[in-house]
Amino acid sequence: MSGIWIKICGITRAEDAEAAAKFGADAVGVVLFPESPRAIDVKQCATLLSGLPSSIVKVALFVDPTIEMVQSAVATGLIDLLQFHGNETAEFCQQFGLPYMKAIRVQNYQQASKEMNEYASAEYILLDRYQNNVPGGTGKTFDWDVAKDLVVESCQKVVLAGGLNPDNVVQAKAKVRPFGMDVSSGVEQSPGVKELDKVRSFIEAGKRG
Repeated sequence: MSGIWIKICGITRAEDAEAAAKFGADAVGVVLFPESPRAIDVKQCATLLSGLPSSIVKVALFVDPTIEMVQSAVATGLIDLLQFHGNETAEFCQQFGLPYMKAIRVQNYQQASKEMNEYASAEYILLDRYQNNVPGGTGKTFDWDVAKDLVVESCQKVVLAGGLNPDNVVQAKAKVRPFGMDVSSGVEQSPGVKELDKVRSFIEAGKRG
C-alpha cells in the first residue's frame, strides 16, 4: 500500500495490533500514561507488540514521564519511537537513544509554530487539538487551515491527529496534506477496544490515491 503514513494508537489488545498491521498500518501505539482510559503498563508491551512484523513502527506514548519510566519501556527492546504529549523539553525527549514524536496542542498558528521550532530534534511533530488540562486524545478536530499552514512551514514529518475517523480521513488528507495521521478513538467501540471494520476503513481511505 502507498499513500499516507498511518498510526493506530491506544492499543490494548494484541488482536487489534495484529489487525492494524494486517490492514496496512505503518505504526501502532501503546499509551504508558496511567491516567488514560487506554493505559497499559510496560509489562504488557511484550504481549501486545512482540508478534508484530518488524516493518511496523512500535510507539510508546508518555505524558510528563520520569526518566526511569521511559527507560523501562526502551529496555524492552520493543519500542521504535517515543511519543511525548506533556511539557517535556526537547532535551528530555532526545536523551533515550530513540527517535521521538512531540505532540503540539494547537491553539493558533503563532503558538504552534513557535513550539514546533523548539523541537527541531523531533523525528515527527504531531498536531492535536488544544483543550485546557487535557494532554490529548480529545476525539475532536481543530482548524485544519492552521494545520495546513503548519505542514507547509515545517521541514519535519507532521502527523495530524484529533477527531479523525473513517468518514473524514479523505477530507483531512486532501485539506492538510500531512505526512501522516494518528487515530485512536475514531476507530473504537470503547476506549482501548478497536472496531476492526473502522480500522480497516480508515487505513484503506488513508492509503488510497
